[in-house]
Amino acid sequence: MEDSLRKEDPLELAARYLRQRRELGEEELYLSPGLFDSIEKSPQEKSELLKELYDSSRDCTKCGLHEGKTNYVFGTGSASSLVMFIGEAPGREEDLQGEPFVGRAGKLLNRILVAIGLKREEVYIGNILKCRPPENRDPLPEEIEACLPHLYQQIDIIKPRVIVALGRVAAQTLLKTNLPMSKLRGRFYDFNGYPFLVTYHTAALLRNPQFKKPTWEDMKILRRYYDKITGENFKFYDEE
Repeated sequence: MEDSLRKEDPLELAARYLRQRRELGEEELYLSPGLFDSIEKSPQEKSELLKELYDSSRDCTKCGLHEGKTNYVFGTGSASSLVMFIGEAPGREEDLQGEPFVGRAGKLLNRILVAIGLKREEVYIGNILKCRPPENRDPLPEEIEACLPHLYQQIDIIKPRVIVALGRVAAQTLLKTNLPMSKLRGRFYDFNGYPFLVTYHTAALLRNPQFKKPTWEDMKILRRYYDKITGENFKFYDEE
């Protein structure tokens, strides 16, 4: 009885369907684009796809930033994460180490994650750009245009349940808006079907301590949404 009620593997169903069509004499079968996109990939499959994307994009020369980079800063974290953080671009330490958010701003992000009951290795962290702009200047439109396809592919592989934009550049780029952070933060948007939350970049918190309180409020919004989709019930230290 239990076996008869067990949900069948979508891939097995697809294989059975193809066999049946061939038995009916069909030699060619046309599938609509995205027919199998809804099939959830395993963590291992996602990791392998991210590795393939890294290998195929690490030597990208579509913009001039590749000429001055020390490392290609692809992204880090769990390939099957429910939460994906997206920042602006690598800084000096990130360029040297080849990993996003490892400098002072990264250490602050780690502390924020701990404060809302998450670990760095449980989330995925990336940037709009994979190479450091000179002197940490804002990305140029042509640099963003060249690098965005890599980020979109990362999102498509990971398929997070929620995306968090860290800072003005990430938020304005992905939402295609010029609204200031004060108007963007603190609420969810729809980004290609993904719930999308905007908050301040942790580097901005280091320069402007007045942003810490609103950022903490944004992180509470994130954690409450996380609890909603996981069934957990996290208690904030300032609400106990």
